Amino acid sequence: MSNLTRAERGTAMLITGIGVLIGLAMAALGHGDALGAHGWIVLIFCAVLFFIVADAFYSAEPVEDRAAAYYDDPTKVGIMISLIWAVIAMGMGVWVAAQLAWPDLRFDAPWSSFGRLRPVHTSGVIFGFGGNALIATSFHVMQRTCRARMPGQISPWFVLLGFNLFCIVAASGYLMGVTQSKEYAEPEWYADIWLVVVWVTYFVLYMRTLAWRNEPHIYVANWYYLAFILVVAILHIVNNLAVPASFAGAKSYSAFSGVQDAMTQWWYGHNAVAFFLTSGFLGMLYYFLPKRAERPIYSYRLSILSFWGIVFFYMWAGSHHLHYTALPHWVQTLGMTFSVMLLVPSWASAGNALMTLNGAWHKVRDDATLRFMMVAAVFYALSTFEGSFMAIRPVNGLSHYTDWTVGHVHAGAMGWVALITFGSIYALVPMLWRRAGMYSPKAVEWHFWLALAGTVIYVFAMWNSGIIQGLMWRSYTEAGSLRYSFVDSLVAMHPYYIARAFGGLLFLIGACIGLWNVAMTVRHAPARNPARDYPTSSETMEPAVPVAE
Repeated sequence: MSNLTRAERGTAMLITGIGVLIGLAMAALGHGDALGAHGWIVLIFCAVLFFIVADAFYSAEPVEDRAAAYYDDPTKVGIMISLIWAVIAMGMGVWVAAQLAWPDLRFDAPWSSFGRLRPVHTSGVIFGFGGNALIATSFHVMQRTCRARMPGQISPWFVLLGFNLFCIVAASGYLMGVTQSKEYAEPEWYADIWLVVVWVTYFVLYMRTLAWRNEPHIYVANWYYLAFILVVAILHIVNNLAVPASFAGAKSYSAFSGVQDAMTQWWYGHNAVAFFLTSGFLGMLYYFLPKRAERPIYSYRLSILSFWGIVFFYMWAGSHHLHYTALPHWVQTLGMTFSVMLLVPSWASAGNALMTLNGAWHKVRDDATLRFMMVAAVFYALSTFEGSFMAIRPVNGLSHYTDWTVGHVHAGAMGWVALITFGSIYALVPMLWRRAGMYSPKAVEWHFWLALAGTVIYVFAMWNSGIIQGLMWRSYTEAGSLRYSFVDSLVAMHPYYIARAFGGLLFLIGACIGLWNVAMTVRHAPARNPARDYPTSSETMEPAVPVAE
């Protein structure tokens, strides 16, 4: 609050006050429905923020020239929220994984069933953990590479806190059974509308910062972040077109039906992987890896070519999720073809990252933070190769609907998305809080090895489980009947499900260590030597990451 003027605090109170009224209206209209419960959540969330701002309304105003320094407060809060979501959502993941091995862990309660907890885990990891990390790091990266402060004081907070309100409404809705039954797009119509408002604000903020830049060159990380923001907005709006059954209830009906609905969903679903879980995190990779390695990008031209390859090829790949369905055969083939072609720009990015480490491999050996980023690039290469391979129709006939797909998704989510995020956070935290380093370098090492071990155990368990499942499901007797029942396949999967839960538990322990280490770094780590601090003045703001070409 000390960095806001009184007029800005008044604006914040106005926005949160409007949020309170909206929550009150939802609670009144949706009485007896999940919409009403969400109304109370919105009311309480906005009321808490209103009183936080009101309590500091008459505090002293900032006296320094704010335009001469970066605005890092939203980034700091976003990092902490991201790590909290990581622990919560990964904890849910371990719980639902354990339910598959020991079904009694459901506790015979509707809210604790696999079908309700699973989207809490997936949305919590993707949007809560990943989304907050993307928002926080994008605020940091766009200011540094543009050498310009974000143009607004209120809009960054609106984006960050508004996005987290969406995450809370979504997660609570799943526990109540509120869902559209669309993968990665389960929240109902009112939550979707709210996210559009937040996301448009995010896009405008990013564009205004780029327009205000003091650096004529737009560094490639901004290309990836901007693609993430823009394309996710398009995907979200189109896939969630729906007609509410009533404005006093949560239920809505999709604007699409049948095979068109399936095609739209997987156009969204696969491109959510492309632009939420790939493009934005490649922005992280292209900024934080060269900074940490103190090496220029191996090939800047290659990073641009990779960007356009990913943007063009990914858009057409979603139909490979619908092989052997009612979708026209030519559309399935189109998705398969572009999925195979996608390997070229994907490996170009992974190879570019690894080649950037030439001359810095001794740092990878000694620096666990840089090792997070290096291993993330390796997993990115492996999971993109696997994705292209699994999109081929005969391979898909074996892998689809099996745990092999689950293993593939988690190789990308744990090995690529989570590791690059943790590495970026460990690189960013000491700089933001002006610390000499992380509170416990040994804890960073422990986190790395726990995360790597958990990922490997999880993925290998699911690879084995999925291939065995696929082979059992297509095994026939000489009489032409199925050799194994579905229950037989479940019995065969049991040891792999135990291994899966154990791998997830190791990863969760690592995330808990990461949250503790960051909190201790903020509170107790020794301060950095002021002579070595990163510049904060807009005239001496650090330039864009150096490039080799």
